[in-house]
This record gives sequence, C-alpha cells and structure tokens, in this order.
Amino acid sequence: MTGAIHNIAGNFHVPTPENEPVNDYRPGSPEAESLALEIKRIGGTTASIPLSIGGEVFETADTQPVVSPHDHARVLGQLSKADPSHVRTAIDSALAARHDWSRRPWWDRVSVFLRAAELVTGKYRDEINAATMLNQSKTYHQAEIDGACELADLLRFNAHWAEGIYANQPKSTQGENNYLDQRGLEGFVLAVTPFNFTNIAGNLPATAAMMGNTVVWKPAEKSALSTDVVRRIFDEAGLPPGVINTVHGDGKLVSDIALADPNLAGLAFTGSTQVFRQLWKKVASHIDDYKTYPRLVGETGGKNAVVAHVSADPQALITGLTRGAFEFQGQKCSAASRAYIPRSLWNKIKEPLAAQIDSLVVGDVAEHRTFLGAVIDETAHDRLTGAIDKAKSLDSHTLIAGGTTNKETGYFVRPTVFETTDPTAFTLTTEFFGPLLTVFVYEDNDWIETLKVADKTSPYGLTASVYATDRTAINQALDVLRDASGYVAINDKPAGMSIGKQQFAGSRASGTNDKIGSPLALQRWVSGRFVKENLNPDTDYRYPYLGA
Repeated sequence: MTGAIHNIAGNFHVPTPENEPVNDYRPGSPEAESLALEIKRIGGTTASIPLSIGGEVFETADTQPVVSPHDHARVLGQLSKADPSHVRTAIDSALAARHDWSRRPWWDRVSVFLRAAELVTGKYRDEINAATMLNQSKTYHQAEIDGACELADLLRFNAHWAEGIYANQPKSTQGENNYLDQRGLEGFVLAVTPFNFTNIAGNLPATAAMMGNTVVWKPAEKSALSTDVVRRIFDEAGLPPGVINTVHGDGKLVSDIALADPNLAGLAFTGSTQVFRQLWKKVASHIDDYKTYPRLVGETGGKNAVVAHVSADPQALITGLTRGAFEFQGQKCSAASRAYIPRSLWNKIKEPLAAQIDSLVVGDVAEHRTFLGAVIDETAHDRLTGAIDKAKSLDSHTLIAGGTTNKETGYFVRPTVFETTDPTAFTLTTEFFGPLLTVFVYEDNDWIETLKVADKTSPYGLTASVYATDRTAINQALDVLRDASGYVAINDKPAGMSIGKQQFAGSRASGTNDKIGSPLALQRWVSGRFVKENLNPDTDYRYPYLGA
C-alpha cells in the first residue's frame, strides 16, 4: 500500500452521488425473471460461508446451518464458526494492516467502496437481492431497496461526505500553514451487525474502513448468506487484506475477546438495546486497560409511534399503518408498533384497516403476491406467539386483525392489530420486532394530552409519524415529541428513510443518534490532529511589553 500511490497529486473529487433507481420487479418483467432464476440457483445449493482473516478465506470444522425462514427445511449454507484463536488473529491482522491503510490517501480508500457500489448495482445485483430474499425472507421490493439500492447509496454518499470532511481545513495566514490531519482511530474497530438489513451489515464496517480504520466484523449468523455476498464484493473491489476481517459465530465470544483488548478503538453496533448496554458495560469494565477511549456507536431498538390528529387523511393513515407496521414482517427498528388515533377517525378506518390487513398474503417471498414473508427464526416466532396470546387474554385488548401463527414449514406470523383501552399496556411499551401493531383510541379533544402520553410511554426515541392536515396540530406534535425520535415523518410511515435525504438513528434507549449514512456518522471514526507550521520562526524570546 505504500509507494507510488503517495506520489499521485491533485485536487480529487468523488462523483456527485444520486440515489440508485429502484427496480419495480413487476411480474414478467426482465428484472423479475432474472432475479427469479438467481433465487432458484441459490436456493438449490448449500453454500460454504467461511471466515475471512488477513486476506485468507477458510472454513472451520465447527459449523452451523443457515436456513430460509419461510422454508426452514431449506439449508442455504453452512456457516464456519470462529474460535478464540480466530478472533485474536483477526485483531492482530487488523492491527497489522492499520499503518498502511490509515496513511493511504482518502481518495484511494473511498475508491474501493465506490467500486463496490458499482458491483452491488451491476454484476452482483441479482445475487445480493436473491440472497437477501432467501436468507432474510424479504419480498422483491424489500430486498431491492435494501440489498442493492441502500447499500450502494450508503457507499456512494459516504464517499462524498468523506471528501467534505477531509476538505474542511483551518485558516492559514501569511507566515504560517495550518492543516487538520483527520486520522483513523488508534487501534481496531469492532463492527457487530444485525440480520435485518444487508445494507447495514455492509455499511458499518465499510464506514469505519473508509475513514482509515481497520475492522473486526462480526455479522449476524441468521443473515450470513447475504453477508458473505457483501464480503466477496468488498474483496473484488480491491479491499486490501486485513482491513475488514470477518469472523462468524458466537457474538458473546467475539465481543468478550475484542472488548477486552487494549487496542480497541471503537465499537460500531446495530442490534438490541439490551445487548448494546451489555457491551457498553464490558467496555466500562476495561476502561483502565485501553490505550485510548473507545468510540461507541450504537443504533438499537424502537417502539415507534404513529400519532394521528382528527384532521388526518383516513386513507393515507391506513396505508401508512399497513406499510409502516408490516413491511418485512415488522422486523425494522423503524417499524410502526403503536398508534394513537382519535375516536371519530378510528370509527372510520377500523373496518377498512382490518380488511386490508387480513387480505395481506403471508408466504414464500419468491411469489409476487406475497406481502409478508416469515420472521427470522423460531425464537422470534415463539416470542411473538406469546405476546399475541397474552394480549388476547387481557380484557383491555380487542383483536382487530390477524392473531395467528404457524411454524410448520416456515416461521409465519399473521400481521396482527390490537385495540387497547390501557395507555400503559405492555403492547405499547415493549418492542416485539415483528408484525404486531397496537392502537390506543383517544377522545378527539385530547390531542395535546395524547402527544404527552406518546412521548412518555416508551423508553425509546427512534422514529415517529404524525398524520394531520391541520398545520397547528403538526407544529404542536413536532414540539411535544421533539425528543421522542431522531426521525419524524409527517403524513408518511415512520420507516423508509432515503439516504442523502433523511438520516437514520435515534437517542434515548434507541442508541447514540450518530445518523448512519451522514457526515455525522463518518466523523465518529476519525481523530483530528492539528498541525501548525511556522514559516517565519521568532528568534528573540522577548515580547514588546518587556521593553528594550
């Protein structure tokens, strides 16, 4: 990595990013037919999903199957699991690669990921989408916006924002030169990524690496097939050995070793609030051992509210609730899981909402008519089954739609809606991470009080939606709910941010609000060093006030 590349000079600019166009995948369209063939190809094989450490890709004797949630008898791959020695080797490889990678010109680093974006949207588009559909049970549309479009958008926009960070330099005056050296962090970064988004799985290690860091990457086991496509794309794009080291397996094993290492420079995490808090405590317990204070970046849970005013458009609200709560089986951190609706409006939409939700097809995501696939695994299925059964048993809850589950061939949960009379109900406070929506009906004139209830009911602060056409009501909601979410949509669902337009993350129990896919997120992975060069050094220690 050293040598000729440092001799290149110029004022480099990355391409101005644009959002990747989303293919429709209408039945019979060329893109749908092409993707269907790839689904068939991948679904008919059992892939080897290896570790990748220091540029070496290898299998281990200890493996576990990776299955398709909507057809759990279908084994998509065998995942190689890391043991403690693999984790330590991955750390050593990251540290060995750090010097050269961190000193490589920023434009050369980001070029690797710009090339990766072209591979994602070109050569690998069908494969990454098919793997996401089969591995995470996403529909054509959900896989396209995740695996292909958002991953490419993140890589392209991050490269653009990185340029801005490096270009932001201090003022120099005559007689001195000043510049800001934006260094990668000293040590290695641990990236722990979730099952639910292929783009997040790729973005967390890529963001840190783009800014000059080297990474130990622990992907979720449940999405290892699509994760491995991302790994191969990074390799083909020219990522040097040791910059991102992929270790699969037991998350506790990996985190215990990595977080105890004195060279830990940062943690990039997306997952549950409970796990992030455990990891934070581990870091705290080792604080005296670290060379530097680690950067902790976490995006965690949500209990996202849709708050409707009496002036809301009924059909827009029905659509927002259906899409916001039930796309990808509600397994989005940003999904709607509680709603506050005035009685007069609820009386209008209750029956059509129930009818629409009961009409949604749950099944094989390769079939175009399917709106929901399966939840990720048996644990998720059983957790949701228990929550639904508990809600059914409560006098305060009325089942409006759905309410059934089945795990015979896949981990299926019907999209379910409850109405509750209890504003503190467990269904309004607990994150279930599935297709379960609870509606609290309030009296029409209780708008302000309901906003206050929505703000205080949940410990989370991720996303929210406000449905209203009355501008005063909208402004009141934005004021009362100002700290309740890191993203708020007006007359739209709380999920579905677009990279470069709206940035995603929240605070409270939802994380550190570092805005994934924005300059704020990239800034966390550099440590500034200011350099002053005096072009005309003083040669006399005396100041004028001392006199002659």
